[in-house]
Amino acid sequence: MIIDSHCHAWTHWPYQPPVPDAESRPRVEQLLNEMDLHGVDQAAIVCAQIDHNPANNAYIAEQVARFPNRLHQIADVDSSWSATYHQPGAAERLQQTAARWPIKGFTHYLKHDDDGAWLYSAEGLAFFKVAQEKKLIASIACAPHHQPAIRKVAAQFPSVPFLIHHLGGVKVDEAAPRVGLQQVLESARVENIYIKLSGFAYATAGPKWDFPYSDTHELIRAQYEHYGPRRMCWGSDYPVVRFYMTYRQALEAFRTHCDFIPATEHAWILGNTLQQLLAVEGSEV
Repeated sequence: MIIDSHCHAWTHWPYQPPVPDAESRPRVEQLLNEMDLHGVDQAAIVCAQIDHNPANNAYIAEQVARFPNRLHQIADVDSSWSATYHQPGAAERLQQTAARWPIKGFTHYLKHDDDGAWLYSAEGLAFFKVAQEKKLIASIACAPHHQPAIRKVAAQFPSVPFLIHHLGGVKVDEAAPRVGLQQVLESARVENIYIKLSGFAYATAGPKWDFPYSDTHELIRAQYEHYGPRRMCWGSDYPVVRFYMTYRQALEAFRTHCDFIPATEHAWILGNTLQQLLAVEGSEV
């Protein structure tokens, strides 16, 4: 079982520069085609209600209904581009989202210049209490400096899995003593924090097209040694990954080229870890 822990789908391509197939490139059918071609069984679609896509949650809910055995919805709730970002009423908005759509979790993108303190404020704690009650996965986009705040709130809600996007935002060219990496590694002490093994091109110090991003292996090895395979989940970042590499390369960047991870443990990172979370999450207590 291979499950893509981090991918997207939209009705309109949201990024610059413009593309000639803006109405077809980001659609679910393209994602499913890539999954079929490369033996990926299921995918958790991380919603992002960004440019031209204010109804992305609704679109993905429709696609999950069409392909219930292939797709899982991680709804966008109050992410950094939203007018409701860290505004009062977040808990109620999460309640409404969970009531409206059969979601397995939610995603929340933090602003880079945010210190993360909202996460453990009264509003933030109410927000994550809803996640706990609804058994929702918290898929968090953050920078390394957000890790202390994430640790603080994750420790208060140990039944909520916190899936951190793209290696926690660490980068190869971070100056010694690699404070950002150390923050991400420190979070491994909190047992309900998980790492998405995705976004290789974001971490590299080399050209973004320079597959297989061998310079990232030092970072990945350190995270693997701290988190272990049962707290890591592979993700493609499709279709955004097409800026840098193919879907197959996004898979093989881990499966073939991270050869310091024993093949006997690949199954956990490729799907078993997330499968266990998905089997529990999304059902109300």
